[in-house]
This record gives sequence, C-alpha cells and structure tokens, in this order.
Amino acid sequence: MEDKENKLPENLEDLQDGVQENPELTDESTTPEDSGETSEAEPEKAPKAEVEEAPVGQAAEVAKTEETPAEEVVEESPKEAPEPVAEVTANEDTQDDSASEDDSHDDDEDHGDEDDKLLESLHFDNPTKDELLAALKKVSGIEKMRVLDKALKEIKPPFDQIYEKEKEDALKNFVEAGNDAADFVYKGDDTDGQFFELYNQLRNKKQRFFSELEKSKDENLRKKNEILEKLRELVDGEESTASINTLKALQEEWKKLGQVPGAHVKSLWANYNALIDRFYDNRSIYFELKELDRRKNLEGKLELCARAEELMNLENIKEAIVQLNELHEEFKHIGPIPKEDQEPVWQRFKAASDEIYAKRKEFFDELKHDLNENADKKQALGDEAAEFVSFNSDKISDWNKKTKQLLELQKKWEAIGGLPRDRAKHINKHFWGNFKTFFANKNAFFKTLETQREENYNKKKELLEKAEALKNSEEWDQTANELKKLQNAWRDIGPVPEKYRNEVYQKFKAACDTFFERKRAQGSVQNKEFDQNLKKKEEICAMLEAYINADTIELGQVYDLLERYSEIGFVPRNAIKKIHDRYDDITNRLVSLEDLSDSQRSELETQVQLSKLKNSPHGGQKIQRKEGAIKRKLSSLESDIATWKTNLDFFADSKTADKLKADFNEKIEKATAEMEELKKQLQMLKQI
Repeated sequence: MEDKENKLPENLEDLQDGVQENPELTDESTTPEDSGETSEAEPEKAPKAEVEEAPVGQAAEVAKTEETPAEEVVEESPKEAPEPVAEVTANEDTQDDSASEDDSHDDDEDHGDEDDKLLESLHFDNPTKDELLAALKKVSGIEKMRVLDKALKEIKPPFDQIYEKEKEDALKNFVEAGNDAADFVYKGDDTDGQFFELYNQLRNKKQRFFSELEKSKDENLRKKNEILEKLRELVDGEESTASINTLKALQEEWKKLGQVPGAHVKSLWANYNALIDRFYDNRSIYFELKELDRRKNLEGKLELCARAEELMNLENIKEAIVQLNELHEEFKHIGPIPKEDQEPVWQRFKAASDEIYAKRKEFFDELKHDLNENADKKQALGDEAAEFVSFNSDKISDWNKKTKQLLELQKKWEAIGGLPRDRAKHINKHFWGNFKTFFANKNAFFKTLETQREENYNKKKELLEKAEALKNSEEWDQTANELKKLQNAWRDIGPVPEKYRNEVYQKFKAACDTFFERKRAQGSVQNKEFDQNLKKKEEICAMLEAYINADTIELGQVYDLLERYSEIGFVPRNAIKKIHDRYDDITNRLVSLEDLSDSQRSELETQVQLSKLKNSPHGGQKIQRKEGAIKRKLSSLESDIATWKTNLDFFADSKTADKLKADFNEKIEKATAEMEELKKQLQMLKQI
C-alpha cells in the first residue's frame, strides 16, 4: 500500500528538470550587428557552434544570435546594413540542450498523477508470480513509453528471481530422481508462459515506439537541411520582390517541424540564423523595413517581459514554471530587435526568470523540510506498527481491540502527508509490511477458529440427530435421562459458526421440547410426580428457613440442601413461580445473615447462584456465560497485578515512595484474594 500522498513532491521535483534553457542561443558577442563579414562556410569545414549552457535553476545567458526573424520581413537600407555572419556546420558531437528540454517535457507528461500512482503500486514485498502477472497486465495499457519502461523494470526482476528459483528446484528434483542434469529441460508453468509472452509484446511495443521516434527526428533533420539549402539558394540568388514571401514561407515551414537528433540542434540553429542574417545583410534595399520589423519584435519581447514579471504573482509554482517555459519558447522565435535594446530587454527578461527560479528554490527548500518531517513521523508510526506483528491471543476481543488500535495508526498515517522520494519506498514498506503481517496473522487465527467451530457444528448436528430420534419415544424416564445427557454434551461442545448457531440450536431445542411436552402431558402419573417434586422443594425450603432463625448454621448441610433442591425435577406449572419466589427469598436471607464471615458469605452466594442457574431455563448456557465472565475477570486481575508489580520496581527509596509502595502492595493483596475467590467459583462451575 504505497502512499497516494507522495505524488505532489515527486511531480514538483520533476520541475527542476523541466525548465527550458534556450540551448539554441549563443553568446551575445556574436550578434549579427557586431560580427565581421565572413563567407558562408562549407559544412565539412565550418567551426563548431559555441553555446554556453545555463546552470540548473537559473535562466541561460541567451545570446542575441538566437533571434530568428519575425514572420514579417522588411527591407534594409544600404547605408546601415550590418556585416554577414558566418554559417556554422553541424557537429555530430555537440550535446543537445534542446533535446534535454524536450525530454524534460516528456518526463513531465510521463509523471502525471495517475502514472505516479500506478508506479508506486508496483513496490512489491515478497510477491507471487500471479501477483506479478496481474501487475504486468495492469500496466499493459500504458501508452506513455517511458512510464511503461519504468514499470517493466519494477516487475521483471522479481519475476526472474522466482522463475530461476523454481528452475533450480526442478533441476534439483530431476537430478535427485536419478536423471542426468544434461537432459533437464525446464518449461515452466502457464503463468510463466503468459508472463514472458506479454512481457515480450510490451518490450517490442516500447522498442518500436523509440525506433519510430528516432526515425521521425531523422526525417525532421532531413527536412530542415533541405530548408537550409533553399535558404542558401535564396541568399545567393538574385534579388526580387518575391524573396520576402519565399523567406516567410521557409521560416513558417521551419517553425512547424518537430525535434531533430540532439547532436544537430545547435548547428542547425546557428546555420539558420546565419543565413537569415546574410539575407538581411545582402539586401540593403530592405534595411529600413527590417528596422521597422525589429521594432515590432521589440514590442513583442517587451510584452513577454511583462508577462514573465506577472508570473511572480502566481501561487502555483508548477504552473509558473510551465508558463515561463512557454515564454522562453516564444522569446526565442520572435526574431531580432534593435541592437541598442538587445541587452536591456534580455536583462529584464532574465531578471524576471531568475526571480521565479529563486521562488521555486525557496519553495522546494521548504517542501523538502516538510517532507523530511513527514518521513520522521511516518517512520515512528512504522515502528509502532512493528509491535503488532508479534501480537498473539486466543480471544476474539483481544484481536478486535488490537485491530482498532492499528486502524487508528493508519488514520494518523494518512493524515500526515507526502514523503521525500528517496525515503518513500523504504518507509512505506516498513509501515505497510507490518500492517499486512498483522492482518495475515489475524486471518490465520480466525481460520483456525472457524475450523474449530465447524467441528463443533458437526458434533452438534450428531446430537441433533439423536434428539430427533428420541423426541417421539414412549420410554419417558429413560429418554428423559438420555436427552438430559445430550443437553449437557451440547453445552460442553462450544460455539458453532454464527450462520448456523440459531438454526441448529432451535432445532435441538424443538426436539427436546417436543419430548418433554409429551412427557408432561402423558397423564396423571406425570402430574403426581410433579406434585411430589413440589412437596420435596417445599420441605427443603422449610429446612433452609429453619437455619435463618437458628443460633448456628452448618454451611455443609445448607450446601447439601441447595444441591438436593437443584436436582429435583419439574413442579406443576401453576406452582413454578410461587416455589421459585419462596426459594429466592430464603436464599437471599441466608446470604444476608450477620453471623457469616465474608468468605462464607461469598461461598454461600456462589452456591446459591449455581443452584439457581441449574434450575433456570437454558441453565447450561448461563453457566457457560458465568464461567466466561469469571475467566475474563481473572485475566484482568492478573494484568493489573503484573502492572502494579512492574511499577513497584520504578520507585526509589524515599518516604513518598514507601507510601506508594504500600498502596500498591495493598492493591496486589486485595486483587490476589479476589482471584482466589474467583478460582473457587470457577472450580465449582466446572464440577457441575
């Protein structure tokens, strides 16, 4: 469960590589106006284009030879025509800053929020081949090849590791079976075949994409070289009124073409600008029109400066950087401006860009600090989650309690925010690995519990079948005893799956009730027995009542009477409430006798409760619940005593500490005494 909150910092960090650096712009000392008159160099003999790359985070020192002419080209006057600039040939070894720019733009697209979420979901922790195949199918629809490439690099290595391990195991088994290792051929399973087939398809798809991309760049290079040849013919040809329109058409065609191989970018732009400048320089008749055109270009660049300055008001630094890239691209294509304005305009544009870069740097510094704080907090939560891995209990309530605690940690985790990219994978794995391990342990516990409940269900179905077979029996006493045994066995079995609990219990109860109702209705003999039972219970009540006013009380005899009372069968229906009320009143008065010590009263009270439980409807279930309550109380007291004893070890020797120690020792003694009393009650319950 990689973390969605990590997308913001990753996308913002990509901005550091996404700023245009205007690689085509050369040093200002080589402007068309300042350069001496040189002849156009042949491609194989021309010098390399010298372009200074701008440092990351700052605007490049853009050279004035970058300025391509505007779409509207005008004449120059003969008297002010500048000297032509030498054309520069392509250098195959020149690095392509513009290509870096385009790549960076591609990276921005590749690192969209959906792609980041998909890539982060591929961080595996001991994956299976089926999981890796599912992940490969999931990424097979990605159209962005750089994202697909990263996804394949995340999925393929763990699959190869599993495949090689299975291959080694198969070879080992093959050799142990007495075969020659040279005869071993490993074919893998269906999952291997599906995985490698799909992987090869995706790899071929990626290779075709990049191959077509390179072909497209080569084609653009060919077309731009053709445009350069046309420009040379235009520059060297005879002057005509159609020259301007031809130049404008070639400029528009040049602008529409896309990327070229990186090694040719600088030389192409240098040759292009040199030819444009030669066009203006050789045609002095258009000089005045050119000056007008440059002033129009000046207006355009001043507008770009103003727009760049307004970007400082944007709160979204990512959007500001994207718009600044677009302004740099427009600035590069506008064309030349008057010489005296070149440096001031560029410095203004550069200053606005530098302010945005400084703002970006400040933003990233603050963001990095916040992300590191988030990382420390989430690391601490991962350490807390690690404590849950070793948890174990045989009680559902304990597992549910721990689950709530872990889910609270998850809420805290989700509320913290993103992580730095270099720490995100490790911290996410630390927390979510412990999280998943706990729930895997919990599932294993419930599977074991469910297996026990299924066994209990099968046992209770057997008892139900026996009860169903006995419900119509005429052997009243014998069947009644057998059904009572079945009821006792039913109570001892334990819980069954929740979906069967009510159904199987109601059927068993209905079978028992059917027999006992028939038994009650079988005639006067039965009623006579009930009358005798009522008489016995009244006699026992009278005997118990006598102890209330006696000078001494023999608890052993009282317990014997209580046991005898609980063993007596049913009484007439119309006398049930009356005899029960009398019995309850007598036992309550016995428990309240002042002559009893606390331990005697507690023991007597327990015996009375057990007697009532055995006589009450569903007595077996009530006894079982009572037993569970006592066990929970014992567990709680044991925990409290352990805590108090631990706390005693922390107290130093002092008067205040001695007093606290005495208080804790008193608590421990009381709790120990209470535990002893509860253990006695539990022992009595187990004897029923």
